[in-house]
This record gives sequence, structure tokens and C-alpha cells, in this order.
Amino acid sequence: MSNRVDNNSLATLTEQYIAVWNEADQQARTKRIAELWTAEGIHVLVDPPQVIRETAAALNFPTPYLAVRGHRELDARITRAYEMFVGSGKFVFQGRGEAQRLAEGLVGIGWDMVAADGSVGGSGYDVLALDEDGRIHADHQYIGPA
Repeated sequence: MSNRVDNNSLATLTEQYIAVWNEADQQARTKRIAELWTAEGIHVLVDPPQVIRETAAALNFPTPYLAVRGHRELDARITRAYEMFVGSGKFVFQGRGEAQRLAEGLVGIGWDMVAADGSVGGSGYDVLALDEDGRIHADHQYIGPA
């Protein structure tokens, strides 16, 4: 998939992106990460948890963001999210429709964290910058209320 995404590649990207966050098998998860992100890819949590924002504000720092870079750090981040939300049996991640092309090489994916009873425990939107091969170079995640 080039960074000139078409409707088929948007659907595939959505499926692959959501699948990596739900992947139970560590080796398969690691492989998926290497296939989706560039080696130097970055994942940025743009709006960190409230306690982090409050601590930063108390120290007169602007609202910080949290970032991991490279396959190893991405693997640790995604594995921890899996353990907390999916592996615990509390939720699964589901895409909210297909990825949307925002600009050349830039797509957005909406998602929900859904409980077994169908209730939504959290939602978010990721803005992905793709390289020439269609792999994620930068992933900016915005977490919002359900």
C-alpha cells in the first residue's frame, strides 16, 4: 500500500491496526507491529491521563504528551494496553468505520473499547502518517470519553 491510499487499503489498514491491539499471541503481535510501523515509527499519546496533566501543571509545564519510538517500544506499549484492557477480558477494541484519508499520506482511524455487554468503555481517534510504502511512521492517538 503506498501512501496514496484507496478505499480497499483504508479498509485493510483499519482491520490490521485494530487487530494488533487485540492480538493475544505475543509473537504474532510483534510481527504485526513490524509489518504496520516503520522501524523508527512513533506512537504519541497526545492527551495523557489527567493525573499526568495535573502533575505537569503543578510544575508549570505545558500539557505533556507521551511517546514511544521503534518496534521494541511500540511492542511494549501495545502489549501493556492489551494486558490492561483485552487480556483482562474487560474489553476488545473495535474500529468505528474504516480509516478516512485526511490528506496525502495521512489517515484517521476512530475506535471504541467495547465490553462484552456491548457498552463502550472508551473511544479514541488516531491520526496516522504513512510512509511511501504505506507503513505507519507516526501515530498520534487522541483518547476521548466514551
